[in-house]
Amino acid sequence: MLSFSPQEFSTAKLHGYLLSAVAPRPIAFASTVDANGNPNLSPFSFFNVFSANPPILIFSPARRVRDNTTKHTLENAEATKEVVINVVNHDIVQQMSLSSTEYPEGVNEFEKAGLTMLKSEVVKPFRVAESPVQMECKVNEIIHLGKEAGAGNLIICEVVKMHISEAVLDENNAIDQNKLDLVARAGGSYYSRAKSGFFEIPKPLSTLGIGVDALPKRIRESAVLTGNDLGLLGNVENLPEEKDIQAFKNQHNLSSLSTEEKHKKAKDFLSFNDVESAWKMLLS
Repeated sequence: MLSFSPQEFSTAKLHGYLLSAVAPRPIAFASTVDANGNPNLSPFSFFNVFSANPPILIFSPARRVRDNTTKHTLENAEATKEVVINVVNHDIVQQMSLSSTEYPEGVNEFEKAGLTMLKSEVVKPFRVAESPVQMECKVNEIIHLGKEAGAGNLIICEVVKMHISEAVLDENNAIDQNKLDLVARAGGSYYSRAKSGFFEIPKPLSTLGIGVDALPKRIRESAVLTGNDLGLLGNVENLPEEKDIQAFKNQHNLSSLSTEEKHKKAKDFLSFNDVESAWKMLLS
């Protein structure tokens, strides 16, 4: 058995062990606004429910391990004392992953991830319309656990309004877990789909993905491609070059295919995480 004291490893190494050992973890898809009302959206897996009366959720935007900086979500929660926690089901998992890309301050992650901003009823941050459960919260307290890289910041939230899609309810108005189809976070690139087990999502680029908002309209509004498909397509830094697209066309003889047929074939490539071939198919 490998036995050690936390001080024996770097923070990054210890961080990896902890995230792999304490898993799967539910995901808080946290929407906030800054002092000027600019929206921000980011997922956090240091998250759970801790009380029903009062209804309390706690999540923790930890200080970045690599450079000890804080995240916009924490800064916004400190400034406005409001947040919306949206749950993540399998239908939006790729878009959620794309939103975790560290875009500069002021960039709207709703737009980058291709998600819809839905006005809240009690608080200022927007809800994620595609999320099946959305919880509007007031921030009661923020507990800073340290000042070094990797230190957590517990945001203690009280739910003041809850919204549940009727599509995930059973005949008794209880949540049907199979219909809800939640996903959770594990170590490395692993996630867990509550009703079917582990799967992998490549981590978002360390550079910035182009985002769903940068996809050509004919792709963004495709009747074939899902939100998850668009999330995968948006997580690329550059599109294929014209010479590579032409070579792909020559190799696959695509001249007789309709737009819908190309989108279906691109969807097949995406099912195997072959994003490059999917892009070449769509642009051919």
